[in-house]
Amino acid sequence: MPERPRPEHELPPRIQPEGMPRRDFLGVSLAAAAVVTAGTAPAAAARPSGPPAGRGGHYVPQRAPLRPVPFQKLPPGAIEARGWLAQQLELQVNGLCGRYDEISDFLGYEGNGWVDPAQGAWEELPYWLRGFGDLGYVTGDVGVLSRTQRWMEGILKTQQPDGWFGPERLRTSLEDGPDFWPGMPLLAAFRSWHEYSGDERVIPFMTKYLRFQNTQPPEVFNRSWGAFRWGDNIDSAYWLYNRTGESWLLDLVQKMHSGSADYIDGIPTWHNVNLAQGFREPLQYWLLSGDAKHREATYRNYATVMGLYGQFPGGGFAGDENSRPGFGDPRQGFETCGIVELMHSCELLTRFTGDIAWTDRCEELAFNSLPASYDPQQQVMHYITCANSVQLDDGLKHGQFQNPFPMLAYKYGVRQYRCCPHNYGMGWPYYVQELWLATTDNGLAASMYAASKVTAKVGPGSGETVTVVQDTEYPFSETITFTVQTERPVRFPLYLRRPGWTDGAAVKVNGQQVPVAGDWMKVERTWRAGDRVEVTLPMRTTRRVWEDNQRSVSVDRGPLTYSLQIDERYERIGGTAEWPELAVYPESPWNYGLVADAPVDVVRRDAGDNPFTTDGVPIALTTLARRIPQWETDTEDVVGLLQPSPARSDEPEETVTLIPMGAARLRITSFPQVAADGKEWTYRTRISASHVFDGDSLEAPDSGRTPESSADTSIPRFTWWDRRGTTEWIEYDLRSVRELSEVSAYWFDDTGFGECRVPQSWRVLWLDGGTWRPVQNTTPYDVALDRLNTTTFTPVRTQYVRVEAVLRPTFSGGLLQLAFS
Repeated sequence: MPERPRPEHELPPRIQPEGMPRRDFLGVSLAAAAVVTAGTAPAAAARPSGPPAGRGGHYVPQRAPLRPVPFQKLPPGAIEARGWLAQQLELQVNGLCGRYDEISDFLGYEGNGWVDPAQGAWEELPYWLRGFGDLGYVTGDVGVLSRTQRWMEGILKTQQPDGWFGPERLRTSLEDGPDFWPGMPLLAAFRSWHEYSGDERVIPFMTKYLRFQNTQPPEVFNRSWGAFRWGDNIDSAYWLYNRTGESWLLDLVQKMHSGSADYIDGIPTWHNVNLAQGFREPLQYWLLSGDAKHREATYRNYATVMGLYGQFPGGGFAGDENSRPGFGDPRQGFETCGIVELMHSCELLTRFTGDIAWTDRCEELAFNSLPASYDPQQQVMHYITCANSVQLDDGLKHGQFQNPFPMLAYKYGVRQYRCCPHNYGMGWPYYVQELWLATTDNGLAASMYAASKVTAKVGPGSGETVTVVQDTEYPFSETITFTVQTERPVRFPLYLRRPGWTDGAAVKVNGQQVPVAGDWMKVERTWRAGDRVEVTLPMRTTRRVWEDNQRSVSVDRGPLTYSLQIDERYERIGGTAEWPELAVYPESPWNYGLVADAPVDVVRRDAGDNPFTTDGVPIALTTLARRIPQWETDTEDVVGLLQPSPARSDEPEETVTLIPMGAARLRITSFPQVAADGKEWTYRTRISASHVFDGDSLEAPDSGRTPESSADTSIPRFTWWDRRGTTEWIEYDLRSVRELSEVSAYWFDDTGFGECRVPQSWRVLWLDGGTWRPVQNTTPYDVALDRLNTTTFTPVRTQYVRVEAVLRPTFSGGLLQLAFS
């Protein structure tokens, strides 16, 4: 059989996720991860000018020997969201995250292993509670806060004398040792609870639990999901160390780093969520080690992943479970878990380094990908979000998306999507908490922009409590106004991030222009009640050319990327009226290329309540485009692969409307360019088969990729797995009548690790009217390994052609390449 996405019980030792299985099927590309390593690491850029890294400030500083950092996180509740951000939080409170415990059987309190250790449980409650609790802290919603407290009280009571807490069966679920992964998001939940409530029990609770971890042998730290995600636990150990100063916590960090998957010498996993939260671990360890190679590894790994799989807009990368060679087109998706985890990683890295590249990336994800991952009412969500996606149905997409379950329709997804609807809730609450940061020189920094109010201590000595109100429609406006509220004058520095996409940023204080410079524009003065700061961040409309994705283009205005506005038809496909499962279908053309060098005009609209909906968009764009008739969906209604730009189109020019990507549930965001001297696109062959394995690709044999061998698993493949010993077929619709006289087949054979073999025999048939006829071949039908098997035949004229294969008894088979000429 092929080395296919395997059920979790088939995963190799030391990767087996015991306890509650994460999904019914999980594709783990360990072979790909083993052979792909990063190249020579570029030196990480020096930290831009900004707040000094230090050990001062009014909030919890880094204790020596940890490296000083420029920023400190404010406690939950210090920042109040306003405007559209408050509206997104309100949708979340009343939508999927805020009421998921009404739907998900993983979140029932009675009989849950996190409050009754004799019962089973795994990552679902920790994922949900992490975001749910912080949702309560940033909104003050009484219902959310009371339910959060109930869970915290219940989990605290489960701690055993040795420090273990939660489901007892997880204590021995990994090779008779503990599974530490589900505890990692719960520790984050407890940290936020402590910062918000001051609950004094959290410190000894975490101390006992981390002491238990510190007693474990080294091999325990290199098992299952935790091995790829120790950065989460390292952050908790630092948090506790900065409050208690107990040095053994740094010994534990050493153990976690030593047991971590090796992100120093390459990329140890291509699982998208592992990467989104794991790539930062070396830089986190650098805070203790001081070794530049650890810091550089995080920058290098990020550059490697984005260079290979992030060549389209939206802020994410192609990882519709794993990132895979040959699957980097913008029709590929990024898992919703990956979106929020990468946002969180960027937020942490901003605090550790002061590098605005991380903050810019976080905003790009938050504004463009996160809102598109759920429906406009935030009742349901999908597993993956794609830059180019023109139909969100509930059908399998054989091999285009890796998991063998539908991944595009909007569902509450308790069992289908499982991790993502439990985990997505941290996205906006964490974002709110990172809008403002305390600085080690007793100031404040506006790290990310949104209408908000912050209350914090600033200034020398014991400090003064001030409030700063931020009024803005950003990212839909380039103007931001800050108003200081203070009982008495106080001197402190105010830092204002200058996004990497803007030129000519300007700052006024009480109407007077002030000189600013650097990535963090510093305004230091004695502030008085009513002082106003006006920031202008000029937003230009620009096109990004994605050289490594067929020179496609995307259109940006400030931090927003814009997508083609497609008329959307929603259809309920399941669920209930209160919790509907939804498919979304296009009701207008989508296959446009943008006219090269055509101007882009800004159109201001009367904004609706929700700017991340088609009707609520306050800023749209218009430009010229031509349709490309050859650009179609494939046989499973997935938008077709891009072909080289510029493309030729003889269709008339049309004015098209572009709206923010986050508002477009159906979208084209990576556009072909069209020009008079462009290249003619071809109609893609439509492929069908008697059967295709859910983890394989119908389109693989026509991908144009040349295999290295019949056992090549680094490129897409087609197989009839798990049919054995049967007669099967694969059919090409060539889209027009052609004269054919030759066929070449490169057979897939995974002898040594699977159960696919070259077929016993095969033949070619062509459709003559309504009758399938065998060709009259003039050379043999070979089944040799590791090469194309070419046969010639008496020419025929046809549009439809088949290869029929008789599989060997007890074996299946498949193809890596199949071409007719």
